[in-house]
Amino acid sequence: MKRFFFCLIASVCLISCEQEGQEARIVWDTYGVPHIYASNQEDLFFMQGWAQMHNHANHILKLYGTSRGRGAEYWGPSKLADDQLIRTMGFDVLAEEWADSQDPELREIYAAFVRGMNAYAEAHPEAIQPENREVLPITPKDVNMHSMYVVFTRFIGGSDLGRVQRWPDMGSNTYAVGPSRSASGNAMLVQNPHLPWFGEFLFFESNLILEGRRMYGTTLVGFPGIAIGFNENLGWSHTDNTIDNSDLYEVELTEGGYLLDGEPTPFQESATTIRVRQEDGSLSDVELPLFRTEHGPVVKRGDDKALTIRMVGMDRPNMFLQWWRMINSSNLEEFENALQMAQIPFWNVMYADRFGDIFYLFNGLVPQRGQDAWAYWDRVVPGGKSADIWTEVHPYEDLPKVKNPANGWLQNANDPPWTSTIPMTLNPDDYPGYMAPRYMPFRPQRSARMLLEDESVTFEELQEYKLSTRLEFADRILDDLARAVDSLGSDGARAAMDHLEAWDRTADAESTGTLLFFNWAQKFGPYRGSNYAVAWDEEAPTTTPDGLADPARAVQLLEASAEEITGKYGTLEVPWGDYYRINYNGKDLPANGTDGSLGVFRVAWPGSGDEDHLYVGGGDSWVGVIEFADSVRAKVLLSYGNATQPGSPHFGDQLELFSRKEFRDAWFTDSAIESNTSKVEKLEEIQPKNSD
Repeated sequence: MKRFFFCLIASVCLISCEQEGQEARIVWDTYGVPHIYASNQEDLFFMQGWAQMHNHANHILKLYGTSRGRGAEYWGPSKLADDQLIRTMGFDVLAEEWADSQDPELREIYAAFVRGMNAYAEAHPEAIQPENREVLPITPKDVNMHSMYVVFTRFIGGSDLGRVQRWPDMGSNTYAVGPSRSASGNAMLVQNPHLPWFGEFLFFESNLILEGRRMYGTTLVGFPGIAIGFNENLGWSHTDNTIDNSDLYEVELTEGGYLLDGEPTPFQESATTIRVRQEDGSLSDVELPLFRTEHGPVVKRGDDKALTIRMVGMDRPNMFLQWWRMINSSNLEEFENALQMAQIPFWNVMYADRFGDIFYLFNGLVPQRGQDAWAYWDRVVPGGKSADIWTEVHPYEDLPKVKNPANGWLQNANDPPWTSTIPMTLNPDDYPGYMAPRYMPFRPQRSARMLLEDESVTFEELQEYKLSTRLEFADRILDDLARAVDSLGSDGARAAMDHLEAWDRTADAESTGTLLFFNWAQKFGPYRGSNYAVAWDEEAPTTTPDGLADPARAVQLLEASAEEITGKYGTLEVPWGDYYRINYNGKDLPANGTDGSLGVFRVAWPGSGDEDHLYVGGGDSWVGVIEFADSVRAKVLLSYGNATQPGSPHFGDQLELFSRKEFRDAWFTDSAIESNTSKVEKLEEIQPKNSD
């Protein structure tokens, strides 16, 4: 009897272990997306770390090595400027402070995530390029420092530090459609960040299944969890907002320090040494003096003046825990509880759920400032007054937000919060003047127009809107340009105008008027308010600006554009996709879309070019179109694919879909995953043998 009892226990244990092993696994689909099954958080994040290295090992090591502030030591002088900035900002010290103050749950997530990364590197040394091996092993501090580098120097302080000016439209689109506007009666959501197709801006797609809870979406490569995602009940997206939560101050230097309130004030001085690898492999030392003011670190110093920067968020170490709470929420109340953690210092939030709620939040940490005017802070601020050194931020309750608006939809295309609905629900006069500016460029106008003109939006129509290349700027200005050409134009200008009037006003690959209009618009300057006879007016937000302030100049620019194109190609009949190309990891494909200044919802902005072509450099990166019915419907695309490892079949494998303006299904359920499985890796097979 006793023997039978022990045999029964052994059998039960064996069955239980087999089931547990079967649960804890990575199921890879045919697009290189990992579907990670786990019964606990530690295993889940271990496997996500493994999966990210599987797809991006060398890229991650480059990112982390750079964010450590040791890039010049690993790869030479080209990384010296990054090292200097990271040391100047004090991220190394701040990372230690964050590690001490972070929630224990987040520390456990980081530990499991990097353990998975290191396990992959140990198991697959052949996957690591020799020049990147010195970065190993990865530590939780690397995750903290990488998040600081990306969030603070690329987003919050990117403009003030001069680090985003190369990209014409580093933003996003998003929609939330409520039941009253949805043909099915189900809420729907569009997720659509626009970031560069390189570096620290690449996204990683995964499906996390924890104890049966399904969480699908994306985050930047090297980050744990999901930052833009959905589950069976709800989803959200982020867009860059118009928040001003970084200030660059100019201080006057005096002997031994700077002037503050008319009094000499000493710098907080220190120094650091940066090691720089030379061509022969030897290392040389560069000494970097560091100076801090009451405003923040000095980022540039001259003979009589210095620039110093102040940013929000340095005291918010739990950003990734907040995202983890958001993706684990079941309804709007739980989701708002996560938002009220106020750990994510930037980015609008757009939300929809299966219960019919839609919600928009102008999210972020907004400084409480003494001067009310936006213009006062939207500049290099004179740093002589201590009263201008803010210390507190507005609480969640103060931020602009809209829930279930009467019009039945919400949109954001990097415009201020006031135009999240048309007619406007939020009154900017109810908020401090520094909360957000007042304007609505052509891209958000196109965004709003597509929903304004559709009283009953289907899931299929929402996909079409996301892929629309119709140019709002063309719809607005071509009638004015035609009148100017009629009265002032030469024969050449009239021929060019005839060409534009026959054009379909899209940036589809086959469109033959796009190149001429694009060339003219680049010379004209759509963002320049002085170019219009009627300025933008918040009383008519989707029909202004309008008219030509200088019709003769507009006509001259059109004639010059036509001459350039015919001189080069012999004709104006050049399909946009022949000129505008995707050139990525050896793929050469016709592109569609353009930069957002022309009022296009399908953003694909140029990043490089040669004598004959422009090439896409960024724009639509991750796209999700989701309907929250009894079972979730989702169409997605990660434009450049889910891997960067040399030789990976998923390095650019979705670009053909991008070129054809198509989506793919998000394989969210077990049956869909099983039908599209490429391979399976079990936790027991990939976990180090000496692991607990």
